[in-house]
Amino acid sequence: MKTIYWRLASLAALALLVALWGEIAALKLVSPVFLPTPARTWDALVRGFQRGDLGVKLEGTVLHMLGGWLIASFAGVALGALIGSSRLARAYIGPTLEFLRPLPASAVIPVAISLFGLTPKMALGVIGFGAIWPMLLATIHGFAAVEPRLYEVARALKLSRVTIAFKIALPSATPDILSGLRLGLTVSLILAVVCEMIAGLDGLGQWVLLAARAYKSGDIFAGVALLGAVGVVANAVLSAFEARWLKGRA
Repeated sequence: MKTIYWRLASLAALALLVALWGEIAALKLVSPVFLPTPARTWDALVRGFQRGDLGVKLEGTVLHMLGGWLIASFAGVALGALIGSSRLARAYIGPTLEFLRPLPASAVIPVAISLFGLTPKMALGVIGFGAIWPMLLATIHGFAAVEPRLYEVARALKLSRVTIAFKIALPSATPDILSGLRLGLTVSLILAVVCEMIAGLDGLGQWVLLAARAYKSGDIFAGVALLGAVGVVANAVLSAFEARWLKGRA
């Protein structure tokens, strides 16, 4: 019941924000060139889908986001499991990761462009690099936080390292991993937009950038609203999967 109340409160806050936006635009406190009304934004959104342009851009952003996120997920979970369950791996790989982790993903973009050019592969590489860290760190923490006595029991039963990882460590670390996946998905969406703007790839980032250059404020806000919707839907889907998965294990 409380969840329903919170959702209603969130919707009410969103409606209030849209109403305030409409009032500011109607009073022309900000030039209409830069701040369209909600109606203009809605018209731009509908017009974009009717022409087919916005649908193509939306599909491009979703594909870039999910592609980079999947690469980061597999690499982050696998590497995190190795480091979290092995002191030797932590000693050898840890310093390299600590060197790479502070690097902002934007600093990697020129390197990715030199390697892959202005192609979708460049975007996937940048997104994968930026989104891997939440998943990697969450997985390392999850595997490192496993109750030591469980490892002792496993060794007493002479279970193999692979069996221990999949039967003991992974189920225990699953909540941490799922949290890392959700954070990584948000980072993937942000980097997908940045790469589309820089590389001119088909996506909402390119749509917003071109609209800004042409002073089409309605198209800008339509693209931004659609990006927000993508983030909300992606987070809701992953949250539902997380709740169902954890409920099934309870």
